Amino acid sequence: MKLIICSKLDRLESNNTKGWWYKMLDKIREFPDEIVFQEGGPCISLYQLTHRHSPENKQDIVVFNNMLRDLESLLEEKYKDADIDKIMKAFQELKEDKPFWNNTLDGIAILANKDRFLIYVLPENVENKLSVGDSFHILPLIKTFQSAEKYNLLGLDGNDFTIYEGSKYELEELEVNEELPKTIEEVLGFEHSEKFLNHASRGAGNRATFHGQGSKKDEVEEDLLKYFKYVDKLVLENFSKLSKLPLILVALTENQGLFRKLSNNTYLMEEGINSSIKALDEGKLTSKAWEILEVVNQERINSLIEDFNQSKANSLGSDDLHKIKKAIMDKRIKIMMIEENRDISEELDKLVTQVIKDKGQIIVLKEEQMPSENGVAAIYRF
Repeated sequence: MKLIICSKLDRLESNNTKGWWYKMLDKIREFPDEIVFQEGGPCISLYQLTHRHSPENKQDIVVFNNMLRDLESLLEEKYKDADIDKIMKAFQELKEDKPFWNNTLDGIAILANKDRFLIYVLPENVENKLSVGDSFHILPLIKTFQSAEKYNLLGLDGNDFTIYEGSKYELEELEVNEELPKTIEEVLGFEHSEKFLNHASRGAGNRATFHGQGSKKDEVEEDLLKYFKYVDKLVLENFSKLSKLPLILVALTENQGLFRKLSNNTYLMEEGINSSIKALDEGKLTSKAWEILEVVNQERINSLIEDFNQSKANSLGSDDLHKIKKAIMDKRIKIMMIEENRDISEELDKLVTQVIKDKGQIIVLKEEQMPSENGVAAIYRF
């Protein structure tokens, strides 16, 4: 997922609009940014649905301009002493930036105050929403990043492999150290590779079908096992141990079985994608991988709900907002669950920010996933 952040001061240093846009593309950060912990208003949170293509995206500037009118009115109403012209200048400048509006994805989020102006270009839809107060409204961003869980994906066939890092939204092939052998020929040597090719015919999706009986066939299968064992160790040592991400295997059914029997990679997920990596484009790969992760995530949510119910029974959790507020003030919150699309007060925005500041976890759940009807629930540390 692309997270694009630009400081307002950086933007205003340049008179060339295109110049600051391309400058901000280099500023990639993780969420949350330190801006959410800065105290004192006005804290501006703007979320807008955008479109990737014309002609739909022509209306995005119109919607943004209407939201700016509302923003200026709210600033004049709630923060008369603020330098409103200075704050609005960054928004007005963004409105005039055609390269920006021609290169959005499915949504944008802007967090801004008197000193900073952050833009998040989001790969999923958000509802149009504007908030001006003494704290930022960040639940939509939490939900987006919560959906951006990363994973590794291993595409494996009988003579080569590829390794990727992906999320719900994108898939990127990772580079393997050029000094490391990668193909079966490089690993086992030309003689072994020729033996493999001569005694196995290639079927659909690079399927290896072995012919004949006796030692030649056994040697070819043994070579394949040696190669898979090499790939397993390489991926574990050079990728999985470093990233600690779940690993999804993409391979034909027979190769799935062979690889899993010998794998020592504890990050390898039980379910894989039974297909040749070459038979799936990036979109299909990403979609199939996320289907697997969604099942795992639902299992985690089910486990989380069980933990909450047990914690609540032991007075180590609550769905009573007053009790949760007290626990937040005492820095006791381990996990706080909030229902998505629930109307959130500025007070709750402050509480969410405080939980994150105290290293607690915020999880946004759908209404049907929540363990209570109050829209909020928490598990305490102690």
